[in-house]
Amino acid sequence: MWLAIFSLFLTVLGAGLLTRLVPTLHTVWLKPLLAFGGAYLFTLTIMHLLPEALLLLPGQPHQVGYYVLAGFFGQLLLEVFSQGVEHGHVHAHKQERQPRRVPYALLGALVLHSFLEGSILVKAPQVGEVGSNLYAVLVGIILHHIPAAFALMGTLLLQLGTFRRALPYLLLFAVAAPAGIVFSNYVVLEQLVHSGWYAALLGLVAGNFLHVSTTILFETSPEHHLNIRKLVATLTGALLALAVDLL
Repeated sequence: MWLAIFSLFLTVLGAGLLTRLVPTLHTVWLKPLLAFGGAYLFTLTIMHLLPEALLLLPGQPHQVGYYVLAGFFGQLLLEVFSQGVEHGHVHAHKQERQPRRVPYALLGALVLHSFLEGSILVKAPQVGEVGSNLYAVLVGIILHHIPAAFALMGTLLLQLGTFRRALPYLLLFAVAAPAGIVFSNYVVLEQLVHSGWYAALLGLVAGNFLHVSTTILFETSPEHHLNIRKLVATLTGALLALAVDLL
């Protein structure tokens, strides 16, 4: 689990530090990565997270649907505050006429989103195939966090003006998913695996992933024009997630 913890932390930190080298308002290079990550996350959710949640609640499979809906529409609500940073959106505001302030609502939504994602990374025999495919799920979260961290840092730089002021808030985002891992594996593991809560958590995050991934896939081709690079990235992401079954 420590590999997962450090991977998530360093990924967010590295993507945020990338803003010192790459202009934050020119994110065309992110589109193929977003398409790849969105397709990977969507396929992983359909092929692994949803079936596993259903298997963990064999007597009440319809309840998983409620959790998925809660996750889907809960993410819709979170994005009112996060402003789509999860999708790589950098929001430029006219700060020269406004006092510099920390976007606490955006940060809070993003931290909660990240904490929930990290919390499904549980390594225990009782959680079935998700536990055995833990690192495949981890890759999906990492692919999702790279553009999110870059966009968050870009937004913080525009809001706060300097890298030094923005860095503590990037670190807060960087520890959110690792904190979810620690919470699930070392604080409430027994309750998760013996009470059905883990199935609920999987359904919730599956709904969350479905919203994020479908939004990303739509946004990469909003006018439905054929773009070979994005199409190749999308198909590659989906095929990689399908290949998890063969590994």
